[in-house]
Parts: sequence; structure tokens; C-alpha cells
Amino acid sequence: MSGETAPGAPTKTAALDRHFGISARGSTVRTEILAGATTFIAMAYIIMVNPAILSDAGLPVAAVAVATCIAAGFATLAMGLVANVPLALAPGMGLNAYFTYTVVLQMGVPWQVGLGCVFLSGVIFLLLTVAGIRQMIIAAIPVHLFAAVAGGIGLFIAFIGLKNAGIVVSNPATFVAIGDLKQPGPALALLGLLVIAGLSAWRVKGALLIGIVVTSIVAWLCGQVHFTPQPYSLTALTETAFKLDIAGALGFGGGHGLGLIEIIFVFLFVDIFDNIGTLVAVTKRAGLVDAAGKIPGLNKILTTDSVATMVGAVAGTSTVTSYVESAAGVQAGGRTGLASVVTGILFLLAVFVAPYAQLAPAAATAPALIIVGGLMMAPLAEVDWDDAYMAVPAFLTLIIIPLTFSIANGLAFGITAFAALKIVRGQAKRGDWLLFVLAGLFVARFVWIAAG
Repeated sequence: MSGETAPGAPTKTAALDRHFGISARGSTVRTEILAGATTFIAMAYIIMVNPAILSDAGLPVAAVAVATCIAAGFATLAMGLVANVPLALAPGMGLNAYFTYTVVLQMGVPWQVGLGCVFLSGVIFLLLTVAGIRQMIIAAIPVHLFAAVAGGIGLFIAFIGLKNAGIVVSNPATFVAIGDLKQPGPALALLGLLVIAGLSAWRVKGALLIGIVVTSIVAWLCGQVHFTPQPYSLTALTETAFKLDIAGALGFGGGHGLGLIEIIFVFLFVDIFDNIGTLVAVTKRAGLVDAAGKIPGLNKILTTDSVATMVGAVAGTSTVTSYVESAAGVQAGGRTGLASVVTGILFLLAVFVAPYAQLAPAAATAPALIIVGGLMMAPLAEVDWDDAYMAVPAFLTLIIIPLTFSIANGLAFGITAFAALKIVRGQAKRGDWLLFVLAGLFVARFVWIAAG
């Protein structure tokens, strides 16, 4: 019997159970290991995608590949060991694009200074956490908006899955359209979708992982995996490690002026709300949110998150953040930090074989994202859709996240709408001051973007 041991038997399994509280959360060691592996497979694409994006900013591909594995491995291990939650972290998509195409290429900031800005945003993160401000921000956001965030992230990752599979494609007339389902990619993804959905319907544990493996094998047999690894050694890390320029990020000896403040603010702003949204969605799905809507061990989670960003900058990569793909592991049964420890170890092991980490093609991992996205719709039942006071902000949050590819934008619309409706209904109270401050900051951000 997996994950079980005789009473009093001094085994490693029993020790793991005690340390992570596995039985108390209704899981087993085997399930946690399976969940950790599932999350890793769903996230492994970042090992190749992150270097591809940051290389446009002038960072060496091999160095960033190693830095990505080390940053993700350290951060996810720490999240499991310190905070005991099934939450995985890695350099964030979106933030790495902002780093490359806006900070470095558009603003002309050297990548070393950009890494310094990332590091400083992590320091500010930590200070806000210690001061309890991040926790206050989370407490100021109404529960029904977090339910909408969970649903919005579900749509977001399902959309990514459909896009990666080629089932949904861009169209100049209608923005999006159905892809050519006769092509190998969409066909393989539909096969994977059928396998995962069928196994899930039969309540088979590990349905996501089995579906990914089966689809990958079929893809290889059909000659649909085309992958050429780039050779590198671990010494490549020296090309980016400790190359960050903190003095330059503070404006000493440079001519970037207020632009550096904007850069740090954007890293900080987006990461705060992307993290809040992902954190709530994943912990809610894992059943770790209590009846009052509180997340146990929140300080540890946020502190780990902050330190992870600083470590990532030192290693040579953009902002490290929590990943919505963690939901894949949660759906596979992950309920404790052991799942994160497994994911973290796999990322560290991937350092040695980083070019081969994407042996599972997009057509194999996309169905898992689609299924998980659909399952994340459940919290939307908590929203009173008959009450416009709750429904309008929730809907704006829900729809803006996938359509703008930004959790932060979804929260911005939802919080601003909720604050406005509070005023309209005459229900604004002194205790809502932080809600209105957040709404004001969001409005100022949109004005700033429009002016730029």
C-alpha cells in the first residue's frame, strides 16, 4: 500500500508524513511524488522558453538555461520545505518578455542593470512582507474576487493550452479562430485530451501525468518531435551569475533616471498581483484556504517568494514568481510541500540535461493545461451572479485575465470596479481605505500606460 506504513515503524515514509503532514491533508507520499512530477512536466517548457526570450536581451542562452533551472529548483524547494504548500516557482512568463523587449531593447537599459532592478524589487517585496503590507493587500480584496481570479486563471491556462496545441489560432478578422485539426499537433493534443479526460472520469490517480506520457510516446513514434539541444556545461552559469548591477539600478553613474524607478515598480507591481492571484487559486484548489478565507502560513509563502526573486537575479534570470501550472500537480493530488520538493529536485536535476527537458512536446502538455483550466471553474459558484454589486467586478476579473494574458490586469479591473460600486452604493467605510488606495494605484497605472 503506497504512502502507508505500520504504526510506529521508523521508516522514511513515516518521517516524511510527519514532517509535511501528508496524512492530515488526506494525501500519501506516492501521490505527492506523482503530483510533483506532474507539475514539473507542465512547467518544463520554461527551461527552454526563458533562455530564448532573455537571449534577445543579450544574455547567453546556456547561462540562462542553467540559471533558470537553479532559480526554479531553489525557489520551489524552499516553498515546499519552508511553507509546506504545493506551489512551484520559476522565472515568470510576461515579466521575462518585459525585461527583454521593454527594459533592455526599448529603454536601452543594460541587462546587468535590469537584473539589478529585479533584485531590488525582490528586496522591496521582502520589506513589504515583513511589514505586513502584502498580507494587508490580500485581506483588502473581497473573497468573491479571488473566486473570480481562480476562474480567470483557469480560462487563462486553458487558453494557453488550446493555443499551444494549435486548436485555437490567431485570426486578423476575428482575433482567434479554430486551427486545422488535421495537423499533427492539434490531433495529438485532442488525443491527449481524450486520454486525460477519460482517465479523470474514471477517477484514475495520475491521469494528467499518464496522459502526457502517452501523448509524448505517440508523438515520438509518429516523428512529430523535432528538438535540437544546444550544448553547454555548468560553468556557463558564470556568464550571468553575480553580474547584476545594483548600483546602476539605483541610478548611480547612469543616465536612465526615473525610468529605473518605473522598471522596479512594474516588476514589483505585476509580481505582487500575479502572485496573489496564483497563490489564492492554487491553495484554494488544494483545499488549504480556511473557512475565513485565510491561507495558513501566508508569511512563510510570501517571504520565500521574495527571496526567490533575489536569488534568481543573482543567478542571472528575470523575476521568479509562482506558476499557475502548480494547479496541474494539485489536480494530481498534491496537497503538501513534498510535491514542491519533488518539483524542485527535478528542476535541479534538469541542470545537467536542460536541453532535453522538453522531450514532452507542447501537444502533450497542452491537454493537461486545458483540463486543469476547466476544473478551476468550480470556485465561480461562490459568486452571487444575481447581484451586480458582486457579479460585475467578478466578471471583469474573470474575462480580463485571459483576454489580456495578465492576472494583474484582471485584478486591476475587478478591484477598481468593486471600489467604484462601493462608492455608488454608499457603502464605503473607513476600514476600506486600502481597497481605495489599491484602486487609485491601478487607475494611476492605466493613466501612466496610456500616457506612455
